[in-house]
Amino acid sequence: MLSFPTDGFPSQSLGVVDRLIEVQDVPTECPYIDGMSARMPLFGTTVDELVGEDIDALLAGGFRRSGRYLYYTRCAPCHACEPTRLDVSRFRRGASFKRVLRRAEQDLSLTWQIPRVDQERVDLYNEHRDGRGLGSSPPIDRLNYYHFLLDSCMPSLELEIKKNGQLIGISIMDVGANSVSAVYTHFDPAASRYSPGTLAVLKQIQWAAEHQRRWAYLGLYVSSNSHLNYKSRFEPQQRLIAGQWRDILTPTGRAKSLG
Repeated sequence: MLSFPTDGFPSQSLGVVDRLIEVQDVPTECPYIDGMSARMPLFGTTVDELVGEDIDALLAGGFRRSGRYLYYTRCAPCHACEPTRLDVSRFRRGASFKRVLRRAEQDLSLTWQIPRVDQERVDLYNEHRDGRGLGSSPPIDRLNYYHFLLDSCMPSLELEIKKNGQLIGISIMDVGANSVSAVYTHFDPAASRYSPGTLAVLKQIQWAAEHQRRWAYLGLYVSSNSHLNYKSRFEPQQRLIAGQWRDILTPTGRAKSLG
């Protein structure tokens, strides 16, 4: 029996509801737009690790992961948050993206591996938040890092980015049967010439193509948030708008329904 009402629940994810437990559904301060309130229903899972098809269904419904918890945005009348994905077979790698990859191939070491926590990663996370002005919360420790990024209900991989043996970036990615999902990327602000955030997305798309995953989910697009609106550069892309995935025809957001 369902433990929560499914009115308004993403239709793409209805097949997974018996593996979910609602933890919280109350208005909170919006983390993406100052002065706005948000409603992001939060769920735990009834299983230790979800299977690939369940992950695909949750991502198709706009779900995101934070630690072992899953959430989606339901903030009417605000609809600023738009889950974003791209079909990796259709992705266009323009000249600027090719330069990012070429520079990385020349100067950096890039390794996909099982995520782990150590002090170097924790320090990098805190430096990233401070250097990029991402909130005013106190620095995290190893336990916080573990619960945020490693303690997962989905299979995950870590992209380790190093220069001359020095860690300069980490990107966490979840893996489904037919999809991958960008979870969080943090990097040394002093390494910005390598565009680590863009590089991480490009490597996730590349991994998906090499491992026969169709969809790369990039997280939420918010036009007014400079930390999230960069995602419009990855084309062609789709966004979940009014419950339907729509092809985005221009970076300004003009869209058409996929039907």
